[in-house]
Amino acid sequence: MYLTYYNGQWAEGNTPLFGAMDHSVWLGSSVFDGARALRGHLPDLRPHLERVVTSAEKLGLTCPLSVDEMEALVHEGVARFPADAELYIRPLVFASEGFLIPTAEAAAFALTLFDAPLPPFTGFSACLSPLRRPEPTMAPTDAKASALYANTARALREAKARGFDNAVLLDAAGNVAEFATSNLFLVTHDGEVVTPALNGTFLAGITRARVIALLGEAGVKVVERTVKPEELETAREIFSTGNYGKVTPCTRYETRELPAGPVARQARERYLAYTETT
Repeated sequence: MYLTYYNGQWAEGNTPLFGAMDHSVWLGSSVFDGARALRGHLPDLRPHLERVVTSAEKLGLTCPLSVDEMEALVHEGVARFPADAELYIRPLVFASEGFLIPTAEAAAFALTLFDAPLPPFTGFSACLSPLRRPEPTMAPTDAKASALYANTARALREAKARGFDNAVLLDAAGNVAEFATSNLFLVTHDGEVVTPALNGTFLAGITRARVIALLGEAGVKVVERTVKPEELETAREIFSTGNYGKVTPCTRYETRELPAGPVARQARERYLAYTETT
């Protein structure tokens, strides 16, 4: 089921939003964010809504709704689904006017909620992509901009053609940035829990930050530092954090089989327990 709020009303199905001359259609000026409703719980909803506002500003757009207004709409939309539904929540801000530069105040807003069961803790496979994440001087990497996802889709297509589910992308300097679709964590061969340090080439994930904090509360220190791609070849565990799957283990990297290890399992369990408090 798809449910979208647009122009003051809710509609089911794939709601039409754009005109052929809208700036977002032909020049890519749109941003979005993703949050979750898990059986009525809304973990970190406001940070996701706050980020869509700042992402819009980075692209020269003004979000037509405040965070409070978006939050109220989310609660209204979630109430239209069954109480045990697991949903993806996607606020979208897009430019409708402008030639090369979008007209900031003419930005439009749509909020879509749809059924998206949380993936099971069974794991995924990944390979090293030949593609790179752009530097901040090359693309709007400080925003969750729709235009960035063409590179994501290309990396995923190439990975799937090689028989993998996902891909690891490096930054321009050749260091590990993240998975194509989510942030990356690893447990090194000597037991250090690591995630690539934020360097502007990938978003500071909201779930990433929550998992670092939750592991820290359990006495597990997560080190944020530069990660070399060869470290993935000897890692004890590799796992991802992101809004869609929350915490998911990578159980095959290139030719290596990996366990769904204890750190990933603890991160998943603590995140789901945290969700119950929201």
